[in-house]
Amino acid sequence: MSGRISTFAQVGLLAGAMLAGSVGPGDSAGWFEKNFYMSGPRYSADVPLCTDRWPLSKIRSTFRTKEGRFWNSDLEIVDFLNVQEIAFSPWVAGAIPRRFCRAEVIISDGAKRPVFFSIVEDGGFISTSFGVEWCVVGLDRDWAYNPGCKMAKP
Repeated sequence: MSGRISTFAQVGLLAGAMLAGSVGPGDSAGWFEKNFYMSGPRYSADVPLCTDRWPLSKIRSTFRTKEGRFWNSDLEIVDFLNVQEIAFSPWVAGAIPRRFCRAEVIISDGAKRPVFFSIVEDGGFISTSFGVEWCVVGLDRDWAYNPGCKMAKP
């Protein structure tokens, strides 16, 4: 029985210490947060290349889904041409690494349009993989990257 009491006492003391470290006047971070919780970013900066299969197939599939589901359109990306990198992590050190790319896509209606995209480290589902953000010029129907996909560029 005394073993349980000491375990409960230890847990209570630990919880009290954590609470005491986080309560106080408007400090930016308590002792616990500074020493354990907020360890900072640990990025590897190992981001796939613009020409890798994964980001291009992700753009192709999400474009098809977006057009069909939200715009009642049967447009698809048929092919990517002239894929090239524009910039890699162009901002300050410590920012989330991302590779900015440009390409031209051939759409199923025969039109050739520019596409701007970025491959983001830890930008995928719950930050477990890479993410891709993209914009096809002229088909940014919800104006998320307007004007002319400018907000998808570095």
